[in-house]
Amino acid sequence: MVDTYESADVVSDQDFRTNTQQPLQQTGSGSLKTSPRRTPVCLVLLCFLLLTAVIVLRVYIYTNYTQETSTTILTEEKDQLIINITLLIEERDQLLTNIVNITEERDQLLTRVKVFSSEKDQFEKRLSSEKDSLMKQRDQLQQKKNDLQKFLSEQDGWFYYQSSFYFMSSEEKSWSESRRYCSDRGADLIIINNREEQDFVKKTSGGALVWIGLTDSAKEGSWKWVDGTNMTTRFWRLFEPNGQRRENCAASHSSGWADYPCDAKFKWICEKIAF
Repeated sequence: MVDTYESADVVSDQDFRTNTQQPLQQTGSGSLKTSPRRTPVCLVLLCFLLLTAVIVLRVYIYTNYTQETSTTILTEEKDQLIINITLLIEERDQLLTNIVNITEERDQLLTRVKVFSSEKDQFEKRLSSEKDSLMKQRDQLQQKKNDLQKFLSEQDGWFYYQSSFYFMSSEEKSWSESRRYCSDRGADLIIINNREEQDFVKKTSGGALVWIGLTDSAKEGSWKWVDGTNMTTRFWRLFEPNGQRRENCAASHSSGWADYPCDAKFKWICEKIAF
């Protein structure tokens, strides 16, 4: 722009000098003189052109600057958008992973719920079955209790000791007749399982001979109780049993057990399990 102004000043100065040095010429009869006012007009026109050029140049520079700035901003926005999209993609992938994990946990919980429901149903069935069984047992025990109460109310001479009812006879019968007497009353000849019960028999009988529920009638020398169990506890007197064939039934005395002929006449003790 400075060069332009300087060029314009040189041109104007040269034109002014040319116009002042050249003599005025005449053409024909009416000579036309060059007017000194044309020089300012040219300067004004030249300034206008220069101003227009400056404006155009500024507009061009501004436009280019604006475009470059816009391009830079758009590039930065594009980069930021790419970063945001990348972050969103990562978040989406993380969400998908979380959804997969939650789905697996849900499926596991559903499986556990099904298993628990099945176990609960089985437990309820088992509980119901056990409840029915306990109810039946309770009814049976109640029935036994009622039977025993009825039995005691109908019989005289029976007494209770350690979960069993006992009867001590006052008359004498054979072993088979004594057992039949007990069976008719829902009992059987006494079974002695321990020393305490043996002492109880001695005390109850007063030391007299009494039939007990022990015999080897089925097989000689193989002593069994009336309920079919083998004899395990022994309270035999010295040299008893003596092994005589006709002596197949046992009786208890103050000194211990002894074998006698089953048709001998002794008192007896009946036993009935209470529960």
